Amino acid sequence: MSTTADLLDGARRRLAAAPREGLGIERTSRWRGTRIVRAGTAWHLGVLLLADESVMATGEILRAAASVRRGYTAESARARAERRGQARRGGFAEGEVVHVGWQVLDVVAVDAGAASGPLALLDGVPHIRWSASGSLVPLAGYLDERITLAGA
Repeated sequence: MSTTADLLDGARRRLAAAPREGLGIERTSRWRGTRIVRAGTAWHLGVLLLADESVMATGEILRAAASVRRGYTAESARARAERRGQARRGGFAEGEVVHVGWQVLDVVAVDAGAASGPLALLDGVPHIRWSASGSLVPLAGYLDERITLAGA
């Protein structure tokens, strides 16, 4: 039987050559305003972001884009464009995928029987909840599917 940590380590080895996406965190300063700056990279596996030393639950996903004046019919579109501009001002390349608002998960706690974000231990087997309304599925199968989709 594999632990959550073992499964994630195996996934890292399988994904070694696969492309990663940017992790961003929000920074605010008086002179530069609000921007999203680089905080690392990770492989995007559905509801998980897998980095070299940690695993996170996904948050907001956007593509960096230059801020330009546009007319929007919805306030939500204007806010989304502003977030894309914040990532561009923070140093991400035009069109680069950026993950913001991610949450670091506690793999040790999961292996001890607690839940952390979408990860949980069920009858001694690591599981993941792949959507808010979805049921728990075995983590091993979920990772296999997502790694195949990632082209690794």
